[in-house]
Amino acid sequence: MPDRSRRPIALVTGASSGIGEKLAARFAAAGHDLVLVARSADKLATQAAALKAGHGVNAWPMPADLAAPGAAARLAAACRRARRPVEVLVNNAGVLEHGAFVDMQAARHDELIALNVGALTALLAHFVPPMVKRGHGRVLNVASIAAFQPVPLLATYAATKAYVLSITESLAEELKPSGVTVTALCPGITATPMLSHAQAESRELKKLPAFVVGSVDEVADQGFAACMRGDVICVPGIVNQAAVIAGRATPKWLLRRVSGAMTRTLERGPR
Repeated sequence: MPDRSRRPIALVTGASSGIGEKLAARFAAAGHDLVLVARSADKLATQAAALKAGHGVNAWPMPADLAAPGAAARLAAACRRARRPVEVLVNNAGVLEHGAFVDMQAARHDELIALNVGALTALLAHFVPPMVKRGHGRVLNVASIAAFQPVPLLATYAATKAYVLSITESLAEELKPSGVTVTALCPGITATPMLSHAQAESRELKKLPAFVVGSVDEVADQGFAACMRGDVICVPGIVNQAAVIAGRATPKWLLRRVSGAMTRTLERGPR
């Protein structure tokens, strides 16, 4: 049984900006202590101080490069030494690269896979078994609507997010009797620093109409609520939900052709 004399602890990766920053604030507002993980020690320290002041919770910055070999194991060991049992794991850390597959260096593909797939899997492997042993816990894996369909010019990124969705659905079913829930948050295009960086590197992404770019606050609100309910999949936004439903109902060969046609239209620009 959980120890009700203390606050539950949520560990949030990629916590220093974007969806991760907003999710950390949502869990703090709900009375969770926080373990904040990202590469920037300075940003995490500032964020931890703000969360403590604003919500009266503990917030411990734990800087880490999760793509580095053994990073997840070191993080789990540090939490054990500090006697901080993680009851909510938020796997938000990820990286996006937009562009033609053949124009990306092999090392960049490796980087996407190492963080989006490798680090996420390692964190699950280290933090989920103790949850199962305790008989309670929650996991929120941040995927993307790109997980549901092929996305030309985002081929490797979309493939990594398909992995995140698949492992979430598998574990959600596998862990049903254990008291541990697993949720995939699948936002569409969201106004975050990651998107701004990608737009700076890609003329195609600069052409995105405003109505398809979602609010990071709304994504965090819906992701937090879905995690606490134990939903398996959360797709924020009516437009994104419609796209996912249409994509699942469309034959794969047609979905590929539509995705390719849309990509080529963006590349050509308006006539």
